[in-house]
This record gives sequence, structure tokens and C-alpha cells, in this order.
Amino acid sequence: QVQLVESGGGLVQAGGSLRLSCAASGRTFGSYAMGWFRQAPGKEREFVARISWSGEHTAYADSVKGRFTISRDNAANTAYLQMNSLKPEDTALYYCAASLRGGSVVEVYEYDYWGQGTQVTVSS
Repeated sequence: QVQLVESGGGLVQAGGSLRLSCAASGRTFGSYAMGWFRQAPGKEREFVARISWSGEHTAYADSVKGRFTISRDNAANTAYLQMNSLKPEDTALYYCAASLRGGSVVEVYEYDYWGQGTQVTVSS
């Protein structure tokens, strides 16, 4: 069992930056791939980024590639999402999630545990 708590969201102007954190409970954090997803009002939850259990492999949605960076600190049981050059279309509720599956986990159904989300609002 893993419990996830996101933090770091807020209101920022276009072009600004935010760093989201995802604190995990439990001693098996290092066994999970971690992902970030987002959901805007009236839209489906979509993949943003994911990182392997070791931190060696990452993947990003095309819409955030080059602007967002996912990372993790297994000793601190925490995953991060550094978001730079934010755009109004990045406005959404951001969720972190944990997956026991190997490989390229980019689908919602591939994740086993979810946080409650943190709101990111980017003004133009």
C-alpha cells in the first residue's frame, strides 16, 4: 500500500515556473514507477510524465517535452515535477501516481495508487 500526497501547486503567470512534489508513504517507494497526470475541467485525465523506479528512464507527453522535468529521490520517498515556461493550457489539477508495472507506463489504468491532486493555474 502506498499513499501519495501532492504539493506545490498554485497560481503563476505564463512563462513562470512551479515545482510539484509527491510525498509517498511506505517503505517500497523505490519499487514503483512514478507518473504525473493532469486533468482540466471537462477533459479526461492525461499523461504528463513518468519515471522508472531507478530514475534512469523518463518519458514525457509531447505537450510538455522540453519544459517539464520529472525526477525522484528514493531516499526521501518523493517524486518531483519541475515545470518551466508554463502556459495557460497547462492549467489543470495535477496528480501523481505509482505503478508496479514495468515498461512504459503512460495510461491511467496502468497505475495502482493515486494522490488527491494539486491545482496549477497559469494566467495569461
